[in-house]
Amino acid sequence: MTRLRGPREVWNRLPVMVRDVPFAVLLCAVAFVPDFHGSGTEIGAIADRPYDAVAVAAIALQGLPLALRRRWPALCMTLVAGGFVLDQLRGYHTVATMALPLALLSTGAHLERHRRTTAAGLSAAYALFVAVLHGRGTAEPVAEFITFYVALCLLWGAGAWLRSTRVAEAERRHRLAEQTRAAERARIARELHDVVTHHVTAMVVQAEAARYLTAAPDRLDEALSAITDTGRRAVADLRHLLDLLNPDHGDGARTPPVGRLLTLVEQTRRAGQPVEFTEEGTPAASTGSADLVAYRVVQEALTNALKYAHGQRTSVRVRHTERDITVEVGTGGPGPATAHSPGGSGRGLAGLRERVDVLGGEFDAGPGPDGGFVVRARIPTGGST
Repeated sequence: MTRLRGPREVWNRLPVMVRDVPFAVLLCAVAFVPDFHGSGTEIGAIADRPYDAVAVAAIALQGLPLALRRRWPALCMTLVAGGFVLDQLRGYHTVATMALPLALLSTGAHLERHRRTTAAGLSAAYALFVAVLHGRGTAEPVAEFITFYVALCLLWGAGAWLRSTRVAEAERRHRLAEQTRAAERARIARELHDVVTHHVTAMVVQAEAARYLTAAPDRLDEALSAITDTGRRAVADLRHLLDLLNPDHGDGARTPPVGRLLTLVEQTRRAGQPVEFTEEGTPAASTGSADLVAYRVVQEALTNALKYAHGQRTSVRVRHTERDITVEVGTGGPGPATAHSPGGSGRGLAGLRERVDVLGGEFDAGPGPDGGFVVRARIPTGGST
């Protein structure tokens, strides 16, 4: 179903020149209103003159180019300045002369190239204009011309300030976008690490064990079935992760379904790791990302147990309260070294620490009292205190 756009949205989607046309036309139209004749800017003390065909040209040169002020500011400034000079030298003093400060402000704000050259050219043109007025014997004091020039410089400076502000804001948004993309890439990398490393580690360990079961077909078939199940769960988790990259996918899918911790423990047991699992308390009604982080903590800790303490007793304790989720995963002494155990980069534990820190929790991983390894995490759920 096509969404209907409001008038403001339709207007903002129009080209900038089209949006500037109405004001340009309105300024020209106002200049022809009899009550406004001779009420524009006057510099040079030249006597007022009635409108004629040249006055129409002067008004058009000053008003209509304002439609170009953001798209082609230098061209707009040139045409408006020419119309202003014609207006003053002929003595029309039309309301259209207010286009000069607008054009100068827009040029300072939107001109991207040759800014210094343009400023110098405009100053030289103004000096030539003053010289022509003096050649005609103007009675205007020099101080008035200087004051008018200073006012023009202030308008240019105001436009330059607007431009610098706009550039600074664009740079800030660019940096924010880069930081957001980097954070999202890091989050996806952590998810991939957690999913792929755990399942692949389990499959490698199961496959290694299956090599020694050729004399026991029943146990070999069981081991191969476990490898198949692990591979299927890996594919399912990867699909789940890819769903998260879909902008239309809800955030709620990030939380693992109820019972996944027990499934994770069972998978680790089938890989040959004796795991004792204890879960206490009732999960809070709303935990935000805490459930996902707790799941990842257990997943990474069990993966490390398979890697570095395969066959050693492992305990998983999870406790739920209204305020937080506490996770503790401990293993006994280091298991026998095997050349086929996949190595680690330490990225997993570092990623867990970042996840827990983001939620304002506590994370600790290090040697246990019996020489094994213990991972502890307290993850706030955002519940009432």
